[in-house]
Amino acid sequence: MKKIEAIIKPFKLDEVKDALHEIGIQGMTVTEVKGFGRQKGHVELYRGAEYEITFVPKVKLELVVADAMLEKVISTIQAKANTGKIGDGKIFVSGLEQVIRIRTGETGDTAI
Repeated sequence: MKKIEAIIKPFKLDEVKDALHEIGIQGMTVTEVKGFGRQKGHVELYRGAEYEITFVPKVKLELVVADAMLEKVISTIQAKANTGKIGDGKIFVSGLEQVIRIRTGETGDTAI
């Protein structure tokens, strides 16, 4: 099993969510986050004054998938979150030792 964390632009969330649902992903956790990478934020103009926005709003998706679904999920997120512009985000993949469904006690792939 793998845990996928994807940081994407907020306006791409619905498109990514719908595409993941179509390939069989039944659940995910979504968190509104702020951060910066190479783009280092930006400057906005408000009522004639410039404000430096150092933390850019993003959305973080967290999913747990079976090893067999990993490449399909990654390619789906890449395809749907891509705008071709700086700040499209990143995908992080890490291994999981165990997953347990609290309600039923199921473990492993059946708990996903």
